[in-house]
Amino acid sequence: MRVVVQRVSEAGVTIDGNVHASIGRGYVILLGIRTGDTHEAATFLAEKCAGLRVFEDDAGKMNLSLKDVGGSVIVVSQFTLYGDAQKGNRPSFIEAARPEEAEPLYDLFVARMKALLGDERVQTGVFRAMMQVKIVNDGPVTILIESK
Repeated sequence: MRVVVQRVSEAGVTIDGNVHASIGRGYVILLGIRTGDTHEAATFLAEKCAGLRVFEDDAGKMNLSLKDVGGSVIVVSQFTLYGDAQKGNRPSFIEAARPEEAEPLYDLFVARMKALLGDERVQTGVFRAMMQVKIVNDGPVTILIESK
């Protein structure tokens, strides 16, 4: 399992021209799920993301977490994080989990984030939907984290 965490000043998800999710300061988390990923991996990554300290403190050091700054999260399923373009120009997505395997792990990740941060601070895209994701990266700060 793999996440790309982007610290944002604002972000949103639009589906079919309608705003589905919108936040101010916080993270957009792009979540990629690989074939064979586990519940433990989803829990580990949710806890890691919730505790990640990439907001500046008064001294200008990245030392504060989402909880510390009252930030919010949008979680977006992103199977293309497991795209392999080493050969040719068309990526292979063979490592990405099939939807029936990935969706329960996505739901578990989101549920764990809500348990850690509160329901009102965690929003999502829609699994398997075509979405327009607006990301205003703050910094820019982008962190890649993978499960063990």
